[in-house]
Amino acid sequence: MLGMTWAQWLPLIFLAVMGLALLTYVILDGYDLGVGLLLPLADDSEKDTMINSIGPFWDANETWLVLGVGVLLVAFPMAHGLVLQALYLPVAAMLIGLILRGVAFDFRVKAPLQYKAFWNRAFFAGSLLASSAQGWMLGSYITGFDKGPLGLAFSLGIAVTLPAAYTLLGAGWLIMKTEGALQSKAVSWAHRVLWPMGIALVAISGATPLVHPTVVSKWFAMPQVFALMPVPLTCALAFFAVRWVVTHPDLVRAGHGWVVFAATVLIFVLAFFGLAYSIFPDIVIGRMTVWQAAISTASLNVVFVGVAVTLPVIIVYTVFMYRVFWGKARALTYG
Repeated sequence: MLGMTWAQWLPLIFLAVMGLALLTYVILDGYDLGVGLLLPLADDSEKDTMINSIGPFWDANETWLVLGVGVLLVAFPMAHGLVLQALYLPVAAMLIGLILRGVAFDFRVKAPLQYKAFWNRAFFAGSLLASSAQGWMLGSYITGFDKGPLGLAFSLGIAVTLPAAYTLLGAGWLIMKTEGALQSKAVSWAHRVLWPMGIALVAISGATPLVHPTVVSKWFAMPQVFALMPVPLTCALAFFAVRWVVTHPDLVRAGHGWVVFAATVLIFVLAFFGLAYSIFPDIVIGRMTVWQAAISTASLNVVFVGVAVTLPVIIVYTVFMYRVFWGKARALTYG
C-alpha cells in the first residue's frame, strides 16, 4: 500500500468517502427510521414528542445518502449501473418509503385532526418499507446478487434484522431526547427488541461465510484471526452494555441513558468495518474491484476538488445542526 501511486490511491479515497457517507446515513437516518417504527406503540401525545425529537434532523440526515450514491455514480459509474440494475425494485421501494415518510411528517400535523391517525400509520409504513428495503439491498449486495434460495433467504434475513437494529437505535435516541413516561417506554422498547436483534445479528454473521466463502479465509486464517478478535468481542461488550442499562432504569434516570444509543452506534460501526474488510478490494463482490470500477485518473482529479469542498461543508453543517437543536424534545407544534 505504501508504494502505491496517486492514481492507485484516488479510487480508495473515493471509496472511503462513499463508505463514510453511507455509514453516517445508516446511523443518522437509522435512528429516525427507528423512531418511525416505534410510533404505533406510543399514545397520541407521545407520538408528537417522538416526531419532534427527529424533526430538526431527519431531512438533513438523508443528505448523506445523496452524497454516498452521488460518489458511487460519479466515481464508479460502472459499479453504479451494475448495482442499481440488480437492485432496481428495492431501491424504488426505499424511495417510496422515504417519500411517504416525508409526506406523512407534514400532513400529520397540518391535516384535519380526524386524519392524523392515518398519517401516523403512513409514517410507520414508510419507515418499515424504507428500512426493510435497505436490509434487502444490503443482503443482496453481500451475496453478489445471488437469486438462488440461499441468497434470497439471506437477503430476507437482513431485511428483518436491519429494521430491528434501527428500532433499537431509535429507542436509544428517544432515551436521550425524552423524559418521563415516554423515556421509560423507550427503555422498555429497547429491552424488548435487544435480544431478537442480537440473535438475528449473530445468525446473519454466521451465515455470511456460506454466501460469501472468501470471508472464511479473511477472518479465520492465521494470524489475522487474533488481530480481528477485538471486533466481535467489542460488539459483544456493546450489546451487554445496552442490556445492563435497559435492565437498570435507575441508570437512565441518573443520566446514563446515552449508553444505549452510543453502544448501538458502536455495533453499527464495527459491523460496517467488518463488512468492508470482508469484501475489500471488491466494490461489487466477485465481479469488480474498486480500481476496475473507477473512472479515469484525470476525471477523478476534477471530482476530487468538488468532494474536498463539499464533504467538509456537510460535516460542519451536520455538527452545527445537532449542536443548535440538541436538548430534550417536547410535543411538536406549528405556529
